[in-house]
Amino acid sequence: MSSTGPRRRPATQPVPGRDDVALADAQLVSYRQTGMPVSARMLYAVVHANGVLARGLGAASATRLAPGMYQVVFDQDVSRAGYVGTIGLAGSAGLAPPGGISVVGRTGIPNGVFVKTFATDGSVSDRPFHLAVLA
Repeated sequence: MSSTGPRRRPATQPVPGRDDVALADAQLVSYRQTGMPVSARMLYAVVHANGVLARGLGAASATRLAPGMYQVVFDQDVSRAGYVGTIGLAGSAGLAPPGGISVVGRTGIPNGVFVKTFATDGSVSDRPFHLAVLA
């Protein structure tokens, strides 16, 4: 069945203006200037909806355990770290399907994080995500 009506355009980001770029450049700082201890590390993982690790820093692997359930393993103990997750595509363009995410340390795996993703109706659903670990 074809549609002759108007088609929805994909949502896109507005193009940044010169002032936006200049402000962002002026706000760049290095980790050494923030007073973080030498042992502090900021780790991250970007994971496709099928559980494949797209990229990361300190991320050793990602696995889809079941629909909407993932395990991300890092190269160091993260059991005392802070975790932040968000739904998002692996690329730098486009928007992921809307949904929610929950993150917690992985039971029995001190260098792992358990991630659960949801559709907008609250049902468990595969979603791509970004995970930051503040260790």
